[in-house]
Amino acid sequence: MCLDCGKVLHGRADKKFCDDQCRNNYNNQLNSSSYNLVRNINNILRRNRRILEELNPSGKTKTTRKKLAAKGLDFEYHTHTYQTQNGKTYHFCYEYGYLPLEGDEVLLVKREEKSE
Repeated sequence: MCLDCGKVLHGRADKKFCDDQCRNNYNNQLNSSSYNLVRNINNILRRNRRILEELNPSGKTKTTRKKLAAKGLDFEYHTHTYQTQNGKTYHFCYEYGYLPLEGDEVLLVKREEKSE
């Protein structure tokens, strides 16, 4: 019997699905809840990166936290952090990052890849 639709199978003794559509449907349903979580987080990270890129065309600029929030930046999600020797913490979304400053100000930066 096909694991997805329940039809009787013909052919190999170890066959589990009647066709590729049933195989894909079965595996998609099996993994859908974990895929949805990962997909939603990846969408947030991509949106955050796009916002940081849009507001920082020169590679280093200042803006406000209010402006970032108005564009839709989700401050809870970032790919990594970088702590400087003097204790400042940059939050990065891939190569674009920000450093919270005094008050509402935020420094936007772009991390350049070092070529070897």
